[in-house]
Amino acid sequence: MRIKISTIFGVVLLLSMVLTACMGQAAAETPATTDEPQATKQAATETNSATPFLPAEQTATSLPSPSPTLRPSSTPIPSTTPAPSLTPLPSPTPIPEEFHIQGIFGFRQTYAISCESRSATDWAVFFGKEAYEADIQFRLPNSDNPDEGFVGNFNDPWGQVPPYSYGVHAAPIANVLNELYNLPARAEKNFTLEAVKQELASGQPVIAWVIGNMVAGFPAEYTDKAGKTTIVAAYEHTVILTGYGLDHIRYINNGRFFEIPTDIFLRSWGTLGNMVVYYED
Repeated sequence: MRIKISTIFGVVLLLSMVLTACMGQAAAETPATTDEPQATKQAATETNSATPFLPAEQTATSLPSPSPTLRPSSTPIPSTTPAPSLTPLPSPTPIPEEFHIQGIFGFRQTYAISCESRSATDWAVFFGKEAYEADIQFRLPNSDNPDEGFVGNFNDPWGQVPPYSYGVHAAPIANVLNELYNLPARAEKNFTLEAVKQELASGQPVIAWVIGNMVAGFPAEYTDKAGKTTIVAAYEHTVILTGYGLDHIRYINNGRFFEIPTDIFLRSWGTLGNMVVYYED
């Protein structure tokens, strides 16, 4: 019994020695492991890395953004549209040096100071209306201001100034021509000689306020009862202008035609401020 136990123990010891020898040979074939600290290994790894580590707050701003890819547009770019050229306005047609309206006639006034109604009647007839002096005269309102109505009695003597019997200015005459005959009569002060010629050259006679039979007058300032002021003159009168030439004006006065030098006409016409009634187109 003792012999068997010692024999077994010897076999185990022999196997243990063989196993130990094999393990030593295997350890000799394995390379030695460097016993470096973990921090040193991490630093070496970061140094040899191809892309260095960037903090999160620097990554968004420090890295350049990729350039946009330009792709050709399928819609062609329109060419610049040239600005439209401006068409010049036609220049006004020059008026002739001389012009006289044909087919106009006049008659003597019926009442002592009804020249305005007579002129308005002849003017309306020229434009194709069946007009009568009495109709116009009695349609005028009465007033102490000639800018607003007829001043005085149309049978009184001529040559006075308001508040005495005087006559009427352009505005009330134009109003009656509009009301009775639907004519586009327009009253105007400070009309010009050029404007008169334009009207005449277009075949439209003009009623003008002058003094006497084209004499110079003396304007005076007059204030009516309501406190309104206007310019009046003794021997206020109306004529119908029918033509002009290089140095003259042609007109109808109480049914008769006259021609007078332009400068004399301007002095007489200017006394009451170049007042007219004309046909407004």
